[in-house]
Amino acid sequence: MKRSTAVLAACAVALGAAATTTLPNAAAAAQGCKVDYAVTSQWNGGFQATVKVTNLGDTISGWTLGVTFPNSSQRVTQGWNATWTQSGSTATATNVDWNRTLGTGGSTDLGFVGSWSGSNPTPTSFTLNGVACTGTTTSTSTTTTTTTTTTPPVGRTPVEINGQLRVCGVNLCNQYNRPIQLRGMSTHGIQWFDKCYNSNSLTALADDWKSDLLRIAMYVQEQGYETNPSGFTSRVNSLVDQAEARGMYALIDFHILTPGDPNYNIDRAKTFFASVAQRNSAKKNVIYEIANEPNGVSWASIKSYAEQVIPVIRAADPDAVVIVGTRAWSSLGVSEGSSETEVINNPVNATNIMYAFHFYAASHKDNYRAAVSRAATRLPLFVTEFGTVLATGGGTFDRSSTIAWLDLLDQLKISYANWTYSDANESSAALRPGTCNGGDYSSSGVLTESGALLKSRISTADNFPTS
Repeated sequence: MKRSTAVLAACAVALGAAATTTLPNAAAAAQGCKVDYAVTSQWNGGFQATVKVTNLGDTISGWTLGVTFPNSSQRVTQGWNATWTQSGSTATATNVDWNRTLGTGGSTDLGFVGSWSGSNPTPTSFTLNGVACTGTTTSTSTTTTTTTTTTPPVGRTPVEINGQLRVCGVNLCNQYNRPIQLRGMSTHGIQWFDKCYNSNSLTALADDWKSDLLRIAMYVQEQGYETNPSGFTSRVNSLVDQAEARGMYALIDFHILTPGDPNYNIDRAKTFFASVAQRNSAKKNVIYEIANEPNGVSWASIKSYAEQVIPVIRAADPDAVVIVGTRAWSSLGVSEGSSETEVINNPVNATNIMYAFHFYAASHKDNYRAAVSRAATRLPLFVTEFGTVLATGGGTFDRSSTIAWLDLLDQLKISYANWTYSDANESSAALRPGTCNGGDYSSSGVLTESGALLKSRISTADNFPTS
């Protein structure tokens, strides 16, 4: 928690200038556009595609991209980085707030999951604000996946359905090699709020909240792990077991915060992760987060830390997903004036890993959302912590910014854990103060505004793909 502040090689589709037309959304006519379109994966009855649109004309503020298929059997079923609709054989992507302006040469990345029957021909044309983009060629994946199961089994848990997770491309994928999104809650520091994590509260989280995962926040300093390594290791393992028994994934968070350089704790990290990885290696529900919020330290130092700790985990548990914290309180460097490019240009030398991104909705808005949207096309991201309030964990609940963030994460299929499933006396808490002294963790009477919103979002159906 902050307290201080495709995959197929795509063919580029160069599209030329076109005739002027009346524009529905822009003050000035676009004089041309360039689109890069590629089908990145394909399976029986469905496909996933990426679209990069570049404005070659004057700056436009507000845009609509038209994508015309040969017939209406090709349907956009879910899209991201735009509002997607479809009428007949034409799908329409309209900007969202953070990418509404495209300067000359400016571009934005979109994508969608589509359904099809019979064959999967590529789009016949694209338009940007009504101006035709011509000369289109596209690329299509030749790889298909099949399975006899066409819908997720009814009445089964997230772990039973998805099994052992892995990273595929920029996505978190399940045992069927299909991209999924996990939605869940983070504990507060278990040294302070351990009473909140009991049989009743965890059952409520799994059954009433329909949470896919429990993030276990084990602080290293601040009265945490360093004061009692064996005791905290045991408690983490117990919570892993309890999550497993309820069909939830367990995200083990080595909660580095102060000091911000993870290398200060590298020996503790190696000891801790060697122990928990060995003990939990046979489980399918464990994900490792090796450094919560590095801050005041370079990406090179964080990368060095990761490349020393990950092999310790891999020696005992070669298959589990590992999440690496990023610079500036896991903001991909944005909170310290950098950007996602430092990770893209110098990634951690390891496989089956993801990168952490954290945000607090009242503090981190459009420029942070833009960074996530850009990064998500190049990096596998997992929002291992976010709050609905200020970065301090307090302040006014920001509903509109939180919803904008959750909509974006849903569109991008980025998994998340909310801070915090506790009754802490701070506005980020999902439960009202005193709730953990009782047995009710779900009714409207015990939920804060933040908790009510998160429960309503998390409890909607996951619809995990199994084919």
